[in-house]
Amino acid sequence: MTPPHLQIALDGPAGSGKTTVARRLAERLALLYLDTGAMYRALAVLSLRERVDADNEPALLRLLEARPIELRLEPTTAMGFIVLAGGEALSEGDLQANAASVVVSTIAAHPRIRERMVAKQREIARLGPVIMAGRDIGTVVLPDAQVKIFLTASIGARVARRSAQFAASGTAIDAHALYSELEERDRLDESRANSPLQISPDAHVIDSSELGIEEVVSKIATLAGRVA
Repeated sequence: MTPPHLQIALDGPAGSGKTTVARRLAERLALLYLDTGAMYRALAVLSLRERVDADNEPALLRLLEARPIELRLEPTTAMGFIVLAGGEALSEGDLQANAASVVVSTIAAHPRIRERMVAKQREIARLGPVIMAGRDIGTVVLPDAQVKIFLTASIGARVARRSAQFAASGTAIDAHALYSELEERDRLDESRANSPLQISPDAHVIDSSELGIEEVVSKIATLAGRVA
């Protein structure tokens, strides 16, 4: 069933540029924007703080009950939304911390965790025209989205981008360790039994390895214009 308003599903592996592209598109096309990975990262942050094992789904569910994760759309903020965990606002620094990155794929693989997160994501999508970025948007969360994009890039390009992000924040990072981490995240995301990272049959594949952000944004904006 065709959604009543424009939905853009943006999927791809870690470091492919989804977050930056989605933010720019939201600004250009006046869309709501949600990075669904922030919800799983919020739970990762909580699990680390409360010392809950990322492999322990029942314990994670109890943590989620005790500290519900909510998203409030706030276009004036840097992220475009605020992530609340048990009423506490988490900063972008909290969500993007390397420690959270290490465990987030394990947490996101739990089927009951994903079920709860997807329900919240669909609620937000009903609020108006939206661009949603993640791993399973076009295949699971918004399967009827009018525009589906799978944004990819070589692992070398992704490592370079992540390294630059860490450097900009003043955080030292080992590029070799980051390469291995991204390889492992790809393996976990692509092989999980529930909602794996995969290309939707009707998605447009864009390789951003040699493209600038504005080039990618323009390509997707053109596709969106054809269905608007």
